Amino acid sequence: MNYIGLNLPEREAKPRFNGVTVLIDNGVPEGLFTDTIKSASPYVDFVKFGWGTSIVSPGLQSKISVLQDNGVSFFFGGTLFEKFLSQNKLDDYYDYCKRFGCNHIEISNGTLPIPNKEKARHITNFSKEFTVFSEVGNKDSSVTASPSEWLESIEEDLEAGAAKVITEARESGTSGICQPNGEMRFDIVNDILASGIPLDRILFEAPTKKMQTEFIRLAGPNANLANIPFSDAIALETLRLGLRSDTFFLFEEAVK
Repeated sequence: MNYIGLNLPEREAKPRFNGVTVLIDNGVPEGLFTDTIKSASPYVDFVKFGWGTSIVSPGLQSKISVLQDNGVSFFFGGTLFEKFLSQNKLDDYYDYCKRFGCNHIEISNGTLPIPNKEKARHITNFSKEFTVFSEVGNKDSSVTASPSEWLESIEEDLEAGAAKVITEARESGTSGICQPNGEMRFDIVNDILASGIPLDRILFEAPTKKMQTEFIRLAGPNANLANIPFSDAIALETLRLGLRSDTFFLFEEAVK
């Protein structure tokens, strides 16, 4: 930071387990990718190459090199795992991840209709060699689950070996933990917060400023947030620190 005299919420230094920020690369140009990572790397922990973009991105290796040079980790979207699984090619998926030096992978069942217990078995298998981020929630907004079903899946994934569990919202914020109109399902969010599950094990997808603000309000400045657009890399940090109108007054008493 350029000025440290203000009383601001405390943020962990990287590598951190709380207050993690995951940007989503939906195919941004290499120049924008490089400039963003170089300018915002202190505030970015991971980049997720969304869904199957890594398959068709010509500059993938160059982007990975930029991340490695700037201390930012990465993983491929869970939909890519599901695509390999749908074609019975998980051995190829393993080789693909190894080819690009992945240390983290995402395992989900948001598109492919497999039971959570089957997903948990894959988490256990892959967690022997990778740090696994699992994802809970369906990408089809017409498919809903109760808060108790969400909690059951989250707990099952953690027991299977997931390091963190991602709550689905898509890059549009219109499914999973959100309603089709973009409104958050606070029944699920509040039950997660009250469950006793350590919040450093939860990654809330929050692609919009409204969602980012709500999660920071509910879970604090060090909420783990994912699916953050590249354009929000710096803006999100100002939300976390109360340097933006939306969160200006949230933490004034706590940091005095």
